[in-house]
Amino acid sequence: MCRWLAYCGTPILLDELLYKPKHSLIDQSLHSRLMSDQQTTNGDGFGIGWYTDPAVEELDPDETPAVFRGIEPAWSNRNLRDLAAHVRSSLFFAHIRAASPGTASQETNCHPFRCGKWLWMHNGEINGFTEVRRDLMLAVDPTLFPLIDGTTDTEVMFYLALTFGLVDDVPGAVERMIHLVEATAKKHGVAKPPLLMTLAVSDGFRIWAFRYATEGKPPSLFYSTDPVALQRLHPENDNLKLLSAGTSLVVSEPLDDLSADWTEVKPNSYLIIENGQDQINPVTAKPA
Repeated sequence: MCRWLAYCGTPILLDELLYKPKHSLIDQSLHSRLMSDQQTTNGDGFGIGWYTDPAVEELDPDETPAVFRGIEPAWSNRNLRDLAAHVRSSLFFAHIRAASPGTASQETNCHPFRCGKWLWMHNGEINGFTEVRRDLMLAVDPTLFPLIDGTTDTEVMFYLALTFGLVDDVPGAVERMIHLVEATAKKHGVAKPPLLMTLAVSDGFRIWAFRYATEGKPPSLFYSTDPVALQRLHPENDNLKLLSAGTSLVVSEPLDDLSADWTEVKPNSYLIIENGQDQINPVTAKPA
């Protein structure tokens, strides 16, 4: 399992969340507390993706977000630390990877994944992916298929969602992707529940965050839309005091021990964050 965070709000330096909190994402790469499979380290690569700061330059609706990924553990990458201390953004993703068994540790397998203006990252797995991978990849739109660079289930899920209309209907596309994965796993006789996941999607203006499992409990996911919660992480940090109302953060696990400041995303539901407002809806698998 992996860990990730997605931020939307007042432009801040990335290292305010990646490095400075007590239980920052970098700390989680070494000492995760809520990993359901008892694994506590996430050292198989990392990635960050961010959109241009509107305070510096007006955000173009067709802008491609920046992405920086590496196969080294996040805790030891000096370039990541330096970049995070100099990049300021109002919407960014960060991910630390624990590779699924048999999946290569290579840059093209690190999250977040990008296509046009879209960013996508994921925690979880498709059980029996080796058995269902061929059928799932053949369901990807032929015009999108050449864009797949890696070998992960996450990237296949992304391009299936794009195939099923992600650009116009994010929840519907994800639900159709879920249905196809589950139907394909059933066809191949996969014994384990085929899908458990949290995932984040953004177009540069909004964040969608999903928590879902075919059966059982999905991986953990929390959010906060109260900037005061982030300010309490570091009361001495003047930068965090500048956060405006509507600043939102979605995380695999809280960045500190202040659990009352975090709301758990309910299983089999998704969160939409837009203009400082949040909305929770149920996830229902739908035929494509």
